[in-house]
Amino acid sequence: MTEFRPGRFQILPPVVKNLIIINSIIVFAQFVLGKFGIDIADYFGLHYWKSHYAHFWQYFTHMFLHGSYNDINGSIMHLFSNMFALWMFGSILENVWGPKKFITFYLVCGLGAAVLHMGVLAYEYSTIQQAFNDYQHNPTLDQYNLFLRQRADLSPGNPLSIQLYQIQQAWNNLPSQDLSNESISAINQYLNGANIRIGANETRYFEGIYDEATVGASGAVFGILFAFGYLFPNTLLYLYFLVPIKAKYVVAAYALFELYAGIQNSAGDNVAHFAHLGGMLVGFILLKIWSKQNRRDFY
Repeated sequence: MTEFRPGRFQILPPVVKNLIIINSIIVFAQFVLGKFGIDIADYFGLHYWKSHYAHFWQYFTHMFLHGSYNDINGSIMHLFSNMFALWMFGSILENVWGPKKFITFYLVCGLGAAVLHMGVLAYEYSTIQQAFNDYQHNPTLDQYNLFLRQRADLSPGNPLSIQLYQIQQAWNNLPSQDLSNESISAINQYLNGANIRIGANETRYFEGIYDEATVGASGAVFGILFAFGYLFPNTLLYLYFLVPIKAKYVVAAYALFELYAGIQNSAGDNVAHFAHLGGMLVGFILLKIWSKQNRRDFY
């Protein structure tokens, strides 16, 4: 049975404390550098392998960034929710396991979450790419409208999306014209990104779908949450500080919600739900391995 050892409990143990400090400093750096036009998520956020921003180290570094420098409120809330959960549940685990075991668990869960997320992205992007390949074999107006309706997000403010929309409008207004080549080029740029002239002497790179970055410690934190529920299943957590719920039910509810939200994939939902599930899954596997290796002393 897992138990606390009197005299050794720290409210803010060293690894949790340093993780909170590091994450906070990096989010601050995101905003400072963002003022100078430098988005460090391009270098350290997790990118799909087809993106020209992709690098192997991003599987680790992405978990220390949060949000975007363009959205200070969303970034602070993202950081606060993750760091609060890390402190609330991670402090107990670090006190029980010790710093070395805790940081190993944290990083492995974050890595596993990234791998699963990339696998899901690979599947989703492969369906988009296949739809684009099919369109290139039959580039008609009807097929173009179908592709945009099913596979594209015509968000205002993105020149690559605006380009898709402009071609659609021009082609629909005069169906007899042939805009197949222009439409193929526009879709390719929408997926892969492109340099677009925005002034007389200025060209700027606009990110495509494959360039979108994933950031945040949520995968690692969800692994921590799972470990807490696994090791302390009957510990009471108070919903809204009033309703007592056992930890095992909270973890199960989180897992089911993330699975539902990931499958549902509602429009406008930019949360990496399968990364959260990946953190939980890797946490479960790691706990099972540790328990078999050290049955007598495993916490």
